[in-house]
Amino acid sequence: MLDAIAPSSGGEELWSRLDASPPTVAVVLKPDHVRDVDLFAERYGARCFGPSLFWPDNVPVTAVRGIEPESELPGGLRALYDGRGRGETPLWLPEQRALVFADALTAPEGELLVWGTPWHDRRTLPALRELLELPFEIVIVSHGEPVHDRDAYERALERPPWQG
Repeated sequence: MLDAIAPSSGGEELWSRLDASPPTVAVVLKPDHVRDVDLFAERYGARCFGPSLFWPDNVPVTAVRGIEPESELPGGLRALYDGRGRGETPLWLPEQRALVFADALTAPEGELLVWGTPWHDRRTLPALRELLELPFEIVIVSHGEPVHDRDAYERALERPPWQG
């Protein structure tokens, strides 16, 4: 589970699918994306990974093993560096040929964009361009339209940053 959010009321079908094939790992990609990690850890005994530091009013009860860029997680997932300095640790999922971001990229109106920072050109873009070396086919983001292809990622690196 990545930045897991529990199904809302009426989510019995999703709970049934999860119960049939329980997640063994839950990853928090960013300090403010704790969401329902405690619920998944308690319900399924999932091992939890994430940032070493959390916001004081949003700390998981569950013990979370810290991850840093280049850390390897169970299942071969690899933590990446996004150059944004916001505490996010995106992931490379080699089996799925996917990059997963919490906030570094967003798609508020369907178009994939890099979330702006004051050091966008100096640090963020070089770090995100380095990820082009990975053989990914899809990009998954937490906000806006969730799934994009590699071409959309490349276009996002050429567009002005999103200043939401």
